[in-house]
Amino acid sequence: MVRNILTDPPDDAMITSRLTSKAQTTIPQAVRVALHLGEGDTLAYTIEGDRVVLTKAKPAKAEDAFATFGEWASDADERAYADL
Repeated sequence: MVRNILTDPPDDAMITSRLTSKAQTTIPQAVRVALHLGEGDTLAYTIEGDRVVLTKAKPAKAEDAFATFGEWASDADERAYADL
């Protein structure tokens, strides 16, 4: 049986990448696939002792730009700004 380590790594496989002089790295394809990562996604790092857990960050909730302006909270305002 032939196995591609990038797309079908064994359970005990260690996937590695190198750090550049600018402290950058490429997220290996197997990790991107496992986390369903795409361009523009945000990553979250959790430090647990001598390990770091990498996860796909949950998108931040969009804030209502008008929530702080109580004077713009009438029904007429809601209708006027509904399609923005």
